[in-house]
Amino acid sequence: QWLAVIPFIGLLIGPVVHNRLHPFILGMPFPLGWIAVWIVLTAGIMAVVYALDPANRDGGDRP
Repeated sequence: QWLAVIPFIGLLIGPVVHNRLHPFILGMPFPLGWIAVWIVLTAGIMAVVYALDPANRDGGDRP
């Protein structure tokens, strides 16, 4: 799924583009806060990818 590429791009590009100590996100400097937020978002995106995967749908017997 191409949806799994979004966290990779977010984690790779964000800290490089916005490498500043201010503003703070959740009390952390921006690059560290950006990474922490993307880790949580990655879990949500991977849950969506898992739900959309045809191999994980109910009714299918696995060998």
